[in-house]
Amino acid sequence: DHMKDVVKSTTHGKNGHTPDTGRQRNDADKHGQVVENPSNPTAAGKCGSCYGAEENPGDCCNTCAEVREAYRKRGWAFAYSAHIVQCAREGEESQHQQDDGEGCLMAGHLEVNKVAGNFHFAPGKSFQQGGMHVHDLMSIRSTSFNISHTINGLSFGKYFPGRINPLDGTRYITAEIGSSMYQYFVKVVPTSYMFANGRELSTHQFSVTEHVRKLDGVSSRGLPGVFFFYDLSPIKVNVKENSKPFLHFLTQVCAIVGGVFTVA
Repeated sequence: DHMKDVVKSTTHGKNGHTPDTGRQRNDADKHGQVVENPSNPTAAGKCGSCYGAEENPGDCCNTCAEVREAYRKRGWAFAYSAHIVQCAREGEESQHQQDDGEGCLMAGHLEVNKVAGNFHFAPGKSFQQGGMHVHDLMSIRSTSFNISHTINGLSFGKYFPGRINPLDGTRYITAEIGSSMYQYFVKVVPTSYMFANGRELSTHQFSVTEHVRKLDGVSSRGLPGVFFFYDLSPIKVNVKENSKPFLHFLTQVCAIVGGVFTVA
């Protein structure tokens, strides 16, 4: 007998026969190595179930990602569960548990159009639905997200001497239990910097206001995360370097020396 049960069953029916419990059974080859049973619906070349979320009869979902995508197209909330064979086989649940409580370090740059917009960092898988940007939080199955964060540096455009980025070094630590929505409203001001040698640099500087809103679970109006809403100012600032001539410096020195002798 080259049949080997992956999951042991101690339930027996009449006449000593083991009833079909719907558990996966695998074949063993002549060397005793377990191989997938062709009757397994998630085996290679077979059609996995979409659990009622398929668009057309006969559609297949052979991976956990395909099941999640089918749920998304239906507008259903997706949560990892042991009954989803594809997710259990790929270890999605255990991977999620291992990632619980982890943070991340992000660095980079992005190009944006010269119109108002936003970029944000938020939990959950993002996708487009009904022309809207949506985050799926049901897969995380948590009512509390720690949105503590540190902004090491944020700038718009190239650096010029004397520019101060108001968000550099900003740090927020969430001490209380619960989720929060951190919002930074950034006003970007186009700036032209003229160096003393005549070279011109087109860049930007910005001002910012902050707002923090507490959320009561995932059902609250809002999404836990860090959001940057930016808008461009219609006013442009021109900055020009000027160097004082040596004669002006000599005149100031003479004035200081003359004042000292007068007081003495």
